Amino acid sequence: MNQGNSFRTELLPHLFRQEYARMTAVLCRHFGLKHIEVAEDIASETFLKASELWAVNGVPENPSAWLYTVAKNKTRDYLKRVNIFETQVRGEFERDTPQIEPETDFTPQTIADSQLAMIFAVSNPDNPGESQICLALQILCGFSIEEIADAFLARKEAIKKRLFRARASLRKNEFQISQLQETVVKSRLDTVLRTLYLLFNEGYSSRSNNHLIRKDLCAEAMRLALVLIENPLTNTTRTNALLALLCFQSSRFEARLDAAGEIVLYEEQDKSLWDQELIDKGNYYLVNACSGNEISKYHLEAGIAYWHTTPAEVDKWLHVLSLYNQLILIEYSPVTALNRAFAFAKVHGNEQGIKEAEKLNLNENNYYHSLIGYLYVAINIDKAIIHYRKAIELTKSPAERKTLTRELERLILRQG
Repeated sequence: MNQGNSFRTELLPHLFRQEYARMTAVLCRHFGLKHIEVAEDIASETFLKASELWAVNGVPENPSAWLYTVAKNKTRDYLKRVNIFETQVRGEFERDTPQIEPETDFTPQTIADSQLAMIFAVSNPDNPGESQICLALQILCGFSIEEIADAFLARKEAIKKRLFRARASLRKNEFQISQLQETVVKSRLDTVLRTLYLLFNEGYSSRSNNHLIRKDLCAEAMRLALVLIENPLTNTTRTNALLALLCFQSSRFEARLDAAGEIVLYEEQDKSLWDQELIDKGNYYLVNACSGNEISKYHLEAGIAYWHTTPAEVDKWLHVLSLYNQLILIEYSPVTALNRAFAFAKVHGNEQGIKEAEKLNLNENNYYHSLIGYLYVAINIDKAIIHYRKAIELTKSPAERKTLTRELERLILRQG
């Protein structure tokens, strides 16, 4: 045993995030999704036992193996109790009791297969997008209700209700997690990719001021996308394009916030803080994504993100604008339209960019006013101030409010 005083604050939470979801996935494969709470209880009891024993005896040499051994023993004990119940108590309860199965298998292949199937189970198209993300955070990533509420800037009670409805749908859906069928993969892959995309965006453009939560959201989305890449059924060009996008975006994560937690605009970012290893991985997955003839929204967004990680070139923004022109035809959204207007201004000048943005008429969108305010800075400070004030009024992000307020104060000083 290796003694470790910091396991409560460092090792155990890390292992919980890493192994809890894997453990739950295998146990759900064993019991079925109808009894997901049984699987989660066994996983939780395993980590509770680790917390109690490791504090006294120290951390075992192979913590993960210790956890899976305990989980296997607790599963065996549970099934013994169920067997006694079935033997001695018959009637109405029998229908709702998990069936006795062979001993739980925690081999690497079973863990990988179970986790992949669980990703597809959670990405239930019957649930709204935000409910899918909440469910993914709790079941696939081991996030607490408090952490999910922090990520969404929502009340815990609201998150509980959202999760309650999503879990009820998950149990009733009768999704088979024991073996993932190719037909299921084809029917749900788009929903799975969208869930991971939204999960990443919730971290990358989070309204939360909790920097660690935001990074964890992005890291978990990338980890789950990698699970898809590692399976032949889900290693598609779209999946590679999505992971390329996540790598490119994550590469600039550390440069997007300053020491005070305020957002740093793209052009002001310290490029030495960009993660070259992630950029290289993004390039690798983008090349894989281009091995076929398919062009999805993920291909186009990955291409745009690629150009954002390259040094300034004369034609850089022409490439970015061209990609946005294609993206907006595939899937229109206000964010895409505003980003395209920014690229348009880079190519044709701020005045033309303002005209392009104003065509969108997104008067109740804070990004709309912050973009127009930014473009007006070099043309008309009075109008820039008006739009920055409106953006501050509309934003729900504390970090954005701080950044916009700082810029507004700077402009007022210039104006005076």
